[in-house]
Amino acid sequence: MYTVAQLIGGVWGAGGEGGELVVHDPADGSPVTRAPVATADEVAKAVEAARGAADEWAATAPADRAAALHRAADAVEAAAADLAEATTAEMGKPLDDARGGVAAGIGTLRQYAELAPVRGGRTLHGSHPALDFMTPEPRGVVAAITPWNDPVAVSCGLLGAALVTGNVVLYKPSERTPATGWLLARALDSALPAGVLSLLTGGAEVGAALAGQKLDVVAHVGSTATGRAIAAAGARTGAKVLLENGGSDPLVVDADVDPVWAAEQAALGCFANAGQICVAVERIYVHRDVAEDFVDALVARAEALATGPGRDPDTQLGPLVDRRHRDHVHGQVTAAVTDGARVRTGGTLPDGPGAFYPATVVEGCRHEMALVREETFGPVAPVVVVDSFSEGLRCAADSPYGLAATVLTGSMSHAQRAWRELPVGTVKVNAVFGGAPGGAAQPRRGSGQGFGYGPELLDEFSTVKVVHLEAPGGGHW
Repeated sequence: MYTVAQLIGGVWGAGGEGGELVVHDPADGSPVTRAPVATADEVAKAVEAARGAADEWAATAPADRAAALHRAADAVEAAAADLAEATTAEMGKPLDDARGGVAAGIGTLRQYAELAPVRGGRTLHGSHPALDFMTPEPRGVVAAITPWNDPVAVSCGLLGAALVTGNVVLYKPSERTPATGWLLARALDSALPAGVLSLLTGGAEVGAALAGQKLDVVAHVGSTATGRAIAAAGARTGAKVLLENGGSDPLVVDADVDPVWAAEQAALGCFANAGQICVAVERIYVHRDVAEDFVDALVARAEALATGPGRDPDTQLGPLVDRRHRDHVHGQVTAAVTDGARVRTGGTLPDGPGAFYPATVVEGCRHEMALVREETFGPVAPVVVVDSFSEGLRCAADSPYGLAATVLTGSMSHAQRAWRELPVGTVKVNAVFGGAPGGAAQPRRGSGQGFGYGPELLDEFSTVKVVHLEAPGGGHW
């Protein structure tokens, strides 16, 4: 059992007057974590304490901040095994995947530690005795509200970029993974000056209280509904809002690709981490010429996945995060069947404890079904058959979301059309996952706003000051 403590103003164990929450292992329902619930008063005190630490950290030399972040990455690396085990216990991710998430987080911390000190601004030359220059500065106090589905990797991105650019951070991990957030905060805090990082735990009410404070930036990764509430709060307080919200990412399968290979890509996109990935494949548009072979191969891939607790080394498909979420996933599948779709495999609630749900392939779907239009966030592959690549692109583009999209095609002209026409932040051609180190992402529409990754995230957490410097009287210095 993990017993979580909050960190406020450099003091561990502060607060805790709002009661506690208990997290249960989604594999068997056993309690694994107890965490305090911050009160509104504790949130306000944490913000006040952060303000008190902001000036000194902002004035710290960029190279010294970077060195601190490198030490923080070392501390996270030393705690990597504990972080992975906590992730698996709290949200069910297979242990190897959890280890990969921790490793990605460590890499992100090191990347930002290397990039931040070499950033600069433009210099402009006007009249002979004058000079204008632009210099990046910290924004001040940042709230980072992070999700449960990849808690270490996502948190390290936001926390690392905010801290190394000279901001102080109030970190609120998901109420479904508070122990993972606590272990991460302990590691980071061990390498940072007291007060630079605070940890607040609790549910949606704590996030709402935090977003309602007078902050400089609120960065949130999570649902669209929560993101919109945070954006509304930011409009009232004047905080900059940085959002990566929900998505319903499409996969378009062209007529000229190997349907078995395409099914392998689709299975990876739909079923990895039980479909609980921000850029998971949520809807498939497959050309009629290859549809039958594609669906047969996708069903075979789904049925071959080994399902079990995340701590089991043979597990490829762990449980969903909890039964409430499983009910949401199953409800969408059931509604699609009622509306005429057919389940080829999966689609049933298993007996026994935990929040397990099988890899599910649903054929005969139509573009207007909720299973296709809305975010599912589960191991479900809804298949819509289309008569042309153009129809697949039109359907893929017709969405309230704009996170990412994937196209599988052997045609360079179709690939070019895809990246030009799809109104999403990221277009992937012939690979559902991947990307170069340091790659950036900027969601659109209901999926959010602002860069969430890459060197550009450093700019999101910075503001720019323009300085005009001129000798007195137009002479010389």
